[in-house]
Amino acid sequence: MTTMDETTRNGVDTARLFATLDAVKGAPEIAKFQFRATNTWVSGTHNRSTVHGFYGATQEMAHERAWTFDADHPPVLVGGDEGPTPVEYLLHALAACLTAGLANIAAVRKVNLTEVTSTVEGDIDLLGILGLSDQVRNGFQRIRVSFRLAGDDPARLREVVEQSRRRSAVFDVITNGVPVSIDVETV
Repeated sequence: MTTMDETTRNGVDTARLFATLDAVKGAPEIAKFQFRATNTWVSGTHNRSTVHGFYGATQEMAHERAWTFDADHPPVLVGGDEGPTPVEYLLHALAACLTAGLANIAAVRKVNLTEVTSTVEGDIDLLGILGLSDQVRNGFQRIRVSFRLAGDDPARLREVVEQSRRRSAVFDVITNGVPVSIDVETV
């Protein structure tokens, strides 16, 4: 059994975090999760995704409420600017995953945080996505993440960020890729 610290550190319930780790160690089958999103086209480049149900801990589960996310393109990219672009959501996902991870890791390591902000920038060349060059990839050519942290010892803060990078699901998907299949049903 993992030694539990019954405090909340950096907003993380460390007792619950350690209990989750112990539960997964004791029954690895509960570690299998499947997250889902449904998306509906609204008009033009505007579309809306809903995230609600997911599978985890050997059962169907749901968030306390459904979450909706609008996506669109700005007018310069023929959209109505009804939401962030899909690639901006990708940048958000990376920042959010790294930040959540570092909060948990800092709590476990008893590192106090007083400030965490990040800027994530992605460079993209539209020649690829617009089909104007086969020499340019469709997605980002480079992504940069910059953190500003305050709290305990700077060396320990850097270690926490590095461990978060090593454990981040979104960082892993972006840097290592993942097989994606697309099925189509026409009606």
